[in-house]
Amino acid sequence: MSDDLYLRQVCLAVSHLEPTVGDIADIMGLKVCFHDRSVARYGLENAVLPVGTTLLEVVAPIQGETAVGRFLGRSAGRGGYMMIFGCDDPGARAKHAERIGVRVADVIEQDGYHGVQLHPRDCRGALIEFNHTEHGHDLRGPYPPAGPNWTRAIDTSVTESLQAVEIQSPDAQDLAQHWGRILQCELRGTAAGADIELPNCTLNFVKGGIEAFTALTFKVHDVNDVCQSARDKGIEVYGNAFLLGGVHFRLVD
Repeated sequence: MSDDLYLRQVCLAVSHLEPTVGDIADIMGLKVCFHDRSVARYGLENAVLPVGTTLLEVVAPIQGETAVGRFLGRSAGRGGYMMIFGCDDPGARAKHAERIGVRVADVIEQDGYHGVQLHPRDCRGALIEFNHTEHGHDLRGPYPPAGPNWTRAIDTSVTESLQAVEIQSPDAQDLAQHWGRILQCELRGTAAGADIELPNCTLNFVKGGIEAFTALTFKVHDVNDVCQSARDKGIEVYGNAFLLGGVHFRLVD
């Protein structure tokens, strides 16, 4: 079933939206397209920024005892929270996940949008959601979580695209195999662990001390300019990367 699967959205969790959202927008040359009021039912507020046709969402708790708040409490500052995949049939993918022991945590139906979120403990590393929107394969088409006019906010003058997402594990190969079973995708072995290649992004599974979604790789027009923008914000830059929103932002050109 992997042929119909693509990365639609990534989600970072932070204690407060600002200054993280403002820093991301200023450093990466991105624009906020939407604040989704429907996330208030989870005790959250959010901001959504297009990175080309992939969405970067930042969420923060606005009340006590939320799933995001609990995640932040145990994550020691790590912000990588969720990966959202577009597909043809979220229900069929959810049934497959349950057959291999991965529980469904939530089902979302709104404005022609059907989303199925899997239990983060069963996914390991990050929460996985499958969703489908009518005409969803048109990556500039309607997508309710990004708002009614989200494509107007696309700005690729600084950042062109999201190229890769990194997930760490003490046993990277085992976690990659687990995600491969959930996503029904083949793996490609690497020196660091394993990759899952999707039409618009690569998932990199690498060895690390914990299981966590730890980094994003962005294609930008000028790595040096973006790094200097981060320094201007008082953010430490190492090589061509910096820590923002609890994950490493890595830059390639």
